[in-house]
Amino acid sequence: MNENLDNDDDVFTGKEYTPLRPDAFEKLPAEKIEIIQKHFHAIMETLGMDMTDDSLKDSPKRVAKMYVNEIFGGLLPENNPRISTFSNKYKYRQMLVEKDITVYSFCEHHFLPIIGRAHVAYISNGEVIGLSKINRVVDYYAKRPQVQERLTMQIVEALKGALGTNDVACIIEAKHLCVNCRGIKDTASSTTTAELSGLFRTNPITRQEFLHYVGSRAKLD
Repeated sequence: MNENLDNDDDVFTGKEYTPLRPDAFEKLPAEKIEIIQKHFHAIMETLGMDMTDDSLKDSPKRVAKMYVNEIFGGLLPENNPRISTFSNKYKYRQMLVEKDITVYSFCEHHFLPIIGRAHVAYISNGEVIGLSKINRVVDYYAKRPQVQERLTMQIVEALKGALGTNDVACIIEAKHLCVNCRGIKDTASSTTTAELSGLFRTNPITRQEFLHYVGSRAKLD
């Protein structure tokens, strides 16, 4: 078995990686929660909220815990999914597609939600992984301040490394609340991104088969 998705050195380099400081992992989660709690208390006070009110007084702590442990849990290396691979003993040679994986992320520009679905596929190069592990990879990288393009690339790169194959593809279709509920306030629009590698990029038949399976009308030539 291969467990090679356990190194967060990748967050520091390359356009597809999360822009973190070199000391990003020095503070413990409890320390981060305490600091964020104080800052969020100050934000709420600045907005004019009465922080002695029973409904509001514990909100900074709730928000801080939510940020560190939940919606930005992908910034904690200990949450990095350990991906065990297994020999493809049944010699399945076609693509495997996991579609409609729920995506909940946050736009790093306005810290508003990105909500959508991911479609992921790979062709085995002798190794396979459990289906739920694909969902866990998507969830891990989604739980960071993100841009959708980077998220799509991170999912593909992580699975390429875990599976030892270049034949990996991902399409994400999502709504960005920074577009839907502020600024232009276009509630109907959505964003589609795709990252195709290996045969999914070089072989038109493989690419079209993937698009057929996921029901995408995207033009990816």
